[in-house]
Amino acid sequence: MNSDSAHASTALDLEPAARRITGLLGAIDDALLDGPTPCPDYAVRELLGHLTALATAFRDAARKDLGPSTAVSPGTVLPVLHGDWREVLPRRLEEVAAAWRSPDAWTGMTRAGGVELPGEVAGLVALDELVIHGWDLARATGQPYEAGETELRSCAALLTPVDDAPDRGGIFGPPVPVPEQAPLLDRVIGLSGRLPEWRPRG
Repeated sequence: MNSDSAHASTALDLEPAARRITGLLGAIDDALLDGPTPCPDYAVRELLGHLTALATAFRDAARKDLGPSTAVSPGTVLPVLHGDWREVLPRRLEEVAAAWRSPDAWTGMTRAGGVELPGEVAGLVALDELVIHGWDLARATGQPYEAGETELRSCAALLTPVDDAPDRGGIFGPPVPVPEQAPLLDRVIGLSGRLPEWRPRG
């Protein structure tokens, strides 16, 4: 990602992506929790647990509250979904969106997933996580999903491999080829290492 993309990220609003995820939760009953998702290692319950943890981590990263929530890489343990997730996850999503409305969140250095990074980059990563995992959750639970063009272009800027970082730091899997004429959402999903046509079997 070039410096222009990073500075442009300071104008981003995480609230639409967070609200979309909240809007998906009401249709998720307990029978869906063990179903598959586009994330090979996660069932729906782990994906929901991951969303809760990442919303907490990036809320604290925005606040520069660097404690246990920002110190652990998400790949080290399988996420656990707690019984109060229907109350906690919407609140965390609201909090992460609010935290990144502060101009101070986008300045200086912070930490997320055990990685030190500039605030402006952390905010872009937070948006990308919400957009991509929101799509994951929608697909896994059979719900429609759309995202705004500004959000998607910001995600594409983050996810597109560059010569000096072809693996994009391991944020997601290797890109999946998607036709150039495909919708922007499909192209972003392909850049995240997912098949845009993914559906749960059955």
